[in-house]
Amino acid sequence: MALRLFLALVIAAVSLQAQDAELLILHKGSSSLGFYTNDGKLLASASVGAHPHEMVLSSDGRYVYTTDNGTMKIEQEGTGGNTVSIIDVLGRKKVGEISTGKYRRPHGIDLDRKTGNLLVSCELPDQLLVIDPAKRAVIGNYDTKGKTSHMVTIARDGRWAFVSNSSSSNVSALDLSSGAVKPIPTGTRPEGSALSKDGQLLYVVNREAEQITIIDTVKKEAVDRIKTGKGPVRVALTPDSRLVVFALMHENAVEFADAATRKALGKVSLGGSPVSLSISPDGQLAFASAQDIDIVYVISIKDRKVVREIKTAAGAGPDPVLALR
Repeated sequence: MALRLFLALVIAAVSLQAQDAELLILHKGSSSLGFYTNDGKLLASASVGAHPHEMVLSSDGRYVYTTDNGTMKIEQEGTGGNTVSIIDVLGRKKVGEISTGKYRRPHGIDLDRKTGNLLVSCELPDQLLVIDPAKRAVIGNYDTKGKTSHMVTIARDGRWAFVSNSSSSNVSALDLSSGAVKPIPTGTRPEGSALSKDGQLLYVVNREAEQITIIDTVKKEAVDRIKTGKGPVRVALTPDSRLVVFALMHENAVEFADAATRKALGKVSLGGSPVSLSISPDGQLAFASAQDIDIVYVISIKDRKVVREIKTAAGAGPDPVLALR
């Protein structure tokens, strides 16, 4: 009987490991990265640095890098953390970390697909770091000349980076070749941003201004805006760049807008306040996390309705979601 039980446990363990993770959910509250099936089954969890905020996948899909901010909210005081964790996707475990040294509270992160380097924005002091993940070292840094540097998006050409400065209500257009910075005024409290498919436009949500600022990445200036509901915090575009999808923190909703007409199209109500927004590679689903109630909402973009709720462990505090396929 004992042997049968042992064999059953071994088979179950092997079967579990053999299941492919389809979703990566960053647990800000429990400081870990969760590997989930598409229907919300937790397969494994890898510990990372304290209170990670954002993550990015390497070009080959082998590693995930998380910014270990060290605080739960941007408004929270303290020196926070100073590491970027490296997680092996196949092995489902942390395999290393990169120190950001004196640059603390790393927050936003993006990948330069030409070089493989990481761009990481830090809040203390306000800097943009260039990190070589192979060397596991910071190889460059830039003064953003903004206040509370929050999220970062790199341009398609790899030369320019755009950093949202939440407390100074602007975006820093930063020339990575020269270090020159051009501040671009936005609405109050700019946070997440997303590039159009052609790389010509950057959509920046302004949490306390109820709008999305549209920036021309060539001219480095704001050219239009989209009026939104209350509290837009994160934004994504469908793969064809026709639809803008964004999370409304203050309305417990996800909203949609037409990129061509720059008009809102409607909202999907949620049971909690979303802090993140991402879209599956096929453009069919959107994911919005309500960290305060430990739920990830899965939304059909076509039908504009919640099709599934993923309940994470109590205190996990889910934030960004990365759909692997």
